[in-house]
Amino acid sequence: MSAVLVPRIEGRIQVIRGLRVMIDVDLAALYGVPTKRLNEQVKRNRERFPADFLFQLTPTEKAEVVANCDHLQKLKFSKVLPYAFTEHGAIQAANVLASAQAVEMGIYVVRAFVHLREALSSNADVAKRLSELEMKTESLELSHGTFSRNTRLQLRQLLDAVRELTTPPQPPKRPIGFLPLENKKDQPKGSSARPAKKAT
Repeated sequence: MSAVLVPRIEGRIQVIRGLRVMIDVDLAALYGVPTKRLNEQVKRNRERFPADFLFQLTPTEKAEVVANCDHLQKLKFSKVLPYAFTEHGAIQAANVLASAQAVEMGIYVVRAFVHLREALSSNADVAKRLSELEMKTESLELSHGTFSRNTRLQLRQLLDAVRELTTPPQPPKRPIGFLPLENKKDQPKGSSARPAKKAT
């Protein structure tokens, strides 16, 4: 079960204000409660949620989240600004809800945060080693005129390729403007997309 859940939860973790967080809607769904109930419990236990556990999104942050996450499109029409829970806030939310599902899912949420942290830490270590290797390579080039142009080029390509593999992908941005309907290209030329008017 963990092998399936953790990657799915990781997909709901976002970076906002430089912090990895989960939006209240996603956390409530995992914990098996309505978002309203989750936020009510948070308000009743506000002293358990300091600023590094929980913060409310600004209108700009909300718009960005909606634009980047297809599954959060419904938030666009909500007048309420959503809350973002950090790893510790997610644990505390499971504690205040105190339901069996919240406690069980809280474990998987923590594992997802930990897994992401380990992956990023590993990538940072690789990036550091790559920089060191690049500096040593440049030093060798300067001290020895023995590197052929091809060898230098191949080393540079190798370093760039490894660096690209260890860089986390940017979240996909939704294009601005209207997208053509997929079925438009299937229509024969000259046909009208408008339905024919009924004869009176």
